[in-house]
Amino acid sequence: MMGDDSSIVQAARVSYGKGTKTVSEDRNLIRYLMRHRHTSPFEMVEYKFHIKLPIFVARQWIRHRTANVNEYSGRYSVMPDEFYLPSPEGVRKQSRTNKQGRSDEPINIETANEFIEDLQKTQNLLYEKYNWYLSNEIARELARINLPLSTYTEWYWKIDLHNLFHFLELRLHSTAQFEIREYAKIIAQIVKETCPIAYEAFEDYRLNAITFSSLEQKILKNMIQYKLPTYEEMLEMGLTKREIEEFFEKISLINNH
Repeated sequence: MMGDDSSIVQAARVSYGKGTKTVSEDRNLIRYLMRHRHTSPFEMVEYKFHIKLPIFVARQWIRHRTANVNEYSGRYSVMPDEFYLPSPEGVRKQSRTNKQGRSDEPINIETANEFIEDLQKTQNLLYEKYNWYLSNEIARELARINLPLSTYTEWYWKIDLHNLFHFLELRLHSTAQFEIREYAKIIAQIVKETCPIAYEAFEDYRLNAITFSSLEQKILKNMIQYKLPTYEEMLEMGLTKREIEEFFEKISLINNH
């Protein structure tokens, strides 16, 4: 990494330089910057990670286009005989509410074990075929194309703290895929240890914060006045059914806090 909490403060107080304020004042400044989304000082801190990950996770990860990436190349090098397998507990049914994710409902253990065994057999077979292609002098760039998405790749991934916080906000969320969320947890711990004040502000003002739309604010105003609108009134105000459901989820989160 390059930089830490003091680098954020130094960038924000560029005319004063480092070490002119107390730790408590530095903390207040960082929290102010985060709260009001003054993002450029956070870009003064950079992290470079060496990451090993399954290709299907890498394809999700690369959607964060605000980083510099250099990946292991199957054109230049032989792909490793390493594949990801989920645990039996991690094999779940398709979510009925989230079209792109799994639910908390597990598959029966026999089906889960059969799924994992089948994955492993297929992975072994495809890697044997891959080696056969190479031994018959087929170009590496072609020999690799039938390998599964569970094949491990690796890359160097460099990103500034502002954009890393955006990555963590999305990938620590409960709806993110389990596998990428596990990586995000480790990265979050690294950031928490190296930039503790900035990470605390991130947790308070972004990760654990809830944003309300202007229509939802009208509802909250009515709630304060002990006039919670009915479901039909919320529809008339312009909220969709999904927005109303999400609004009540936010209220539930507030009550739980």
